[in-house]
Amino acid sequence: MYKVSAIAELPGHEDRAWAVAWNSSRPILASCSADKSVRLYTYSLGQEGTPKFIPVSTIPTGHTKTVRSIAWSPSGKTLATGSFDSNIGIWEQENVGEDELGAGEWECMTILEGHETECKGVAYSSSGTLLASCSRDKTVWIWEVHPDADFECLGVLMEHTQDVKCVAWHPSEEILASGSYDDTIKLYIDDPTEDWYCFATLSGHSSTVWSLAWSPQGSYLASASDDKTVRVWKRTEEFKWETVLAINAHDRTVYSVSWGVGKPQSAERSLGWLATASGDGSIKVWELKDGSTEAAAPEHRLIATLPSAHGVYDVNTVSWCPRAGMEDILATTGDDGVTRVWKIVPE
Repeated sequence: MYKVSAIAELPGHEDRAWAVAWNSSRPILASCSADKSVRLYTYSLGQEGTPKFIPVSTIPTGHTKTVRSIAWSPSGKTLATGSFDSNIGIWEQENVGEDELGAGEWECMTILEGHETECKGVAYSSSGTLLASCSRDKTVWIWEVHPDADFECLGVLMEHTQDVKCVAWHPSEEILASGSYDDTIKLYIDDPTEDWYCFATLSGHSSTVWSLAWSPQGSYLASASDDKTVRVWKRTEEFKWETVLAINAHDRTVYSVSWGVGKPQSAERSLGWLATASGDGSIKVWELKDGSTEAAAPEHRLIATLPSAHGVYDVNTVSWCPRAGMEDILATTGDDGVTRVWKIVPE
C-alpha cells in the first residue's frame, strides 16, 4: 500500500481555488481561482526526486468573474483560461526565450467570445491544434488554433440538454469527450466530409458528470459524478464505448478524476493510477489493471486514501504531474484557496 505525503502547500489565492494545471514541457504549475487570477509556480527536483516550489508570477487576467478552468497547450507556451464571464483568455509569456520558469509578464494574446454564459472548461488537444470549451449555455465549442494566437471556431455542438461541466481530449486521437449536468457523456469526432458531430452518448450516471479523464493509452475513459461513483468506460468497437467498471468511490460528490501512468510495482497489464477528489474532503488513488482476459473487466485496487486533504474544505481538482520521473506526484486545489502538492509513497 501507499500513503499520500504532503510535499508543498501553495497559498496565495484570496478565494476558492478551482483548478490546477501542470505544464507538460516546462517546470510550471498553474492554479486558477474565484479571485479572477491565475498563479504560477515553478519547481526544481530536490533530493529523492521531490520537487520544491516557488511562486513566480500572478496573472490578474482581467476576467470580470471567477476563472473556473485553465489548460496549457502541449508546447507549454500558451495558457487558456475559462471564466464565468463567458470568455476564454489566451495567454503567452513575453520574452519566453530568456525564461523557462514562467516568471515575468504574461500577455493576453486574444479573448475568445461566443459562449452566452459561464465557461466551465477548456482543454487543448494532444496536437495543440484544437481547443475545446464548454459552458452553462449547454454548448461545446471547438476552436482551431492558428499561428499568432488566431483562433477559428470549427463547430458549436449543442448535444447536451443542460450545463456542460467538463471537456477532455483523447491522448492521441482527435476525439473529444464532454460531461454534463444532464448526467451524460458525449463523444465527438470530426467527419472529414462534414463537421464535428456527436458519435456516442454514454449513459449510466444518475447525476451530474463533473470530470473526465482518459487512460494514458486512450483505450478507457473515466468519469466522476455527483452520484458518488467513478465509472470506467472501454472502447469495445470503433464508435462504441461501454461501462466496464463502476467504483463506489466516495461518500459525497466526486468532483475530479485524473488518470496517470503511476509507478506500479508490476508493469504487467497496468493501466496506471486513477486519482479522485471529493466533496467529502478526501483524495483517493486507485491502481487499475487490464482484466486477465479480453472480456474481463479491469481490476481496481484502492492503494492510498487521504481524508481532509484541504482541512474542512471541498477538494475541487486533482491532477497528476505529466512529466517523466514525476509520475507519483499530484496536485489538488480546494475551497481554502490553496494548491497542495502530494507524493504517493510506498508504505
